[in-house]
Amino acid sequence: MRNILIVEDERRLARFMELELTHEGYNVDIVSDGQTALMNLMNKDYDVMLLDLMIPIVDGIEVTKRARTFTDIPIIMLTARDGLEDKVKGFDIGADEYMTKPFEMEELLARLRALFRKSEKKPEEARLLQFKGLTLSRDTYEVHRDGVKKELTKKEFDLLAYLLENQGIVLTREKILNNVWGFDFEGETNVVDVYIRFLRSKLDDGYEEKLIHTVRGAGYIIR
Repeated sequence: MRNILIVEDERRLARFMELELTHEGYNVDIVSDGQTALMNLMNKDYDVMLLDLMIPIVDGIEVTKRARTFTDIPIIMLTARDGLEDKVKGFDIGADEYMTKPFEMEELLARLRALFRKSEKKPEEARLLQFKGLTLSRDTYEVHRDGVKKELTKKEFDLLAYLLENQGIVLTREKILNNVWGFDFEGETNVVDVYIRFLRSKLDDGYEEKLIHTVRGAGYIIR
């Protein structure tokens, strides 16, 4: 049975999520501040954390940053902030999903199922991915091009891994969203373009041979 940690100081919402998730067969713990959330993460194994950003003592952004120093637990951020910049910031510091309030419970349940499907595939993943002078190691979370280490955020790393797993295949924005973000963000495919730009600036800028290419009207490809 999956264990879920809800970090939410709005009691009615927290209780509503607890009832729905329990009904779906999940074990649920609720805390209302960031400090307690971090203590729970250190002392109990959870399969996912549903994290409100505007919580007392330690806010959700700081909770995510600290959590990423000792756990790779999937984190779904819950917030009223819906700007693209806010979402990019959330992904950059280590969030796996980002949902804006108010949200439908069915959507949250679907995203949870997608995250769990994704986690079940991990043991089968190749630990080292290579293409020409580009290497990605899932064991060390390091990326190198021609021997030079490249610093990537977690979401940039996941995106690059997906591209490398599908060398020579054109990937649509929708496919990338489904496989890297774990859910179909309808109408928000521009977040893929943003992260492709980030990757290009770190991996292609300054190199004569470009590895990440745009296929106009179709998507992106490493070749």
